[in-house]
Amino acid sequence: MSDPVSFYMGRVAKGAVTVTDAGLQGMITLRGDLANAKVKAAVKKVSGVAVPAVRKAVVTEGRGAAWMSPDELLILVPYTEADEAVASLSAALKGLHHMAVNVSDARAYIRVEGAGAAEVMAKNAPVDLSPAAFGAGDFRRTRLGQTAAAFWQDDAGAFHVICFRSVGDYAFDLLAQSAKDGPVGVF
Repeated sequence: MSDPVSFYMGRVAKGAVTVTDAGLQGMITLRGDLANAKVKAAVKKVSGVAVPAVRKAVVTEGRGAAWMSPDELLILVPYTEADEAVASLSAALKGLHHMAVNVSDARAYIRVEGAGAAEVMAKNAPVDLSPAAFGAGDFRRTRLGQTAAAFWQDDAGAFHVICFRSVGDYAFDLLAQSAKDGPVGVF
């Protein structure tokens, strides 16, 4: 069996900001009643964090959760733990209407960092990324250019972008070109 590799295989693009392959990341889509006590406990057990608030992500060192919709979370765990986390969720939620699926290999993961990261992201997403409107822990499921994507900002100001693997090259190239062109001076 082959060893897993990230979609971008270590790719880096430097410009006004740095766009990098964020590496392998375990990602689980969990659908269910996010207000249910069993769901909350199961999420906390596998991710180490409580169910995040609406449009928020709580992620530390590759482990956490992001709010995707009123009945959906993206749970992040180390890549090698994703299958075990799905099994744990399924066992804990047995009898409850839910879905837990390992989507790690269906997604590409990018990091955008540097002083102009918000402006580079804002050139490509229809989201107000001004410091007053979007900060650490904020999360959006939106568009990146012409593709679906989700992203959050960490405490250091870096953006973590997740998109479908099938459009991964487009997303990376879009961000790399925007980084090369640099910020426009709005923020």
